Amino acid sequence: MSNSYKAYCPLGKDLILKKEYSETSDKYLDIVSDTDISNYFNDFGYIVQRQMINHEICNNILENFKNEIKPSKEYIYRQASAKPEKHSLTENGYILNSILNPQSTHPRFFPNFRNSAAGIISSKSIQKTLRVLMGESGKAVQAMFFDGNPVTWAHQDCYYLDAEKEGEMIGIWIALEDIHAGAGRFYIYPKSHRIDIKKNGGNFDIAFNHIRYKELVKQLIEDFDLNCHAPALKKGDVLFWSSKTIHGSLEAFEPQFSRKSITCHYIPQSSKFMQFQKLEKPLHLKSINGVEVNFPKDLNQLNNRIIHKVETTFPRGFNLAKKVAIKLLVK
Repeated sequence: MSNSYKAYCPLGKDLILKKEYSETSDKYLDIVSDTDISNYFNDFGYIVQRQMINHEICNNILENFKNEIKPSKEYIYRQASAKPEKHSLTENGYILNSILNPQSTHPRFFPNFRNSAAGIISSKSIQKTLRVLMGESGKAVQAMFFDGNPVTWAHQDCYYLDAEKEGEMIGIWIALEDIHAGAGRFYIYPKSHRIDIKKNGGNFDIAFNHIRYKELVKQLIEDFDLNCHAPALKKGDVLFWSSKTIHGSLEAFEPQFSRKSITCHYIPQSSKFMQFQKLEKPLHLKSINGVEVNFPKDLNQLNNRIIHKVETTFPRGFNLAKKVAIKLLVK
């Protein structure tokens, strides 16, 4: 039986995926010293750390997701739209509209899921690697939880979010289960962090010209002859990447499989949090396991619950006003 699958990269070219990695020949298992981790990350714009998160921790958040989130009919903030929505399910019953900032979900409806999400993104093992890569502790500024695969376009995080100094934000993708090759793997373009892409604003603003930015990224992948890499990830594995590294998620060609995972973005402890390269985002930090974790739109707060109600009652008007405000701020 073949140990590989054929998929397609964002440019539509063939991409061969290994079903799983070998415990004896996987290259990432040899990258263990702080110096080697730092050098690899600086050279390629990413690094994979095997078995960083204990399986019991992964199982705990998955159990809380199954018991609290999956059966819920509540409006929850979603990753792709940044708006509160009810579940949108795939034909196989997986939640397609991924959850934005699970640590900020309503504590009355999702108490255990909320706490387990905050716990996993404040993991000491993750912090250890972040200190190696950043030279200081990192604070978690944004997180997402994935069940089904929404398919994420090729992009750099720095177009949307970053640290005060461009490129200093680091993203992580935690596999909460063994990620099947056909489920829509996370992909990166090694060495793409060396490319400076147009900033948010003008004819490339996110509010009204987002498609131009998406097409530009694909054009640069082709112009620089970059190679797409979608590493096999098992439960507990963590992929770290630079905010300037082009990445996304492949299409699911076997949608009967889920891809349960958590993404989180961190900035250096000493840095400010920036949006669209121009706007300083206020942080609502709490210390969890000794790590500073941001709780945006925390539904434990009354004022945020009021805003949440307005968004769900008048969604079109609220969204239009938001887009116009962003256009004025990034012009």
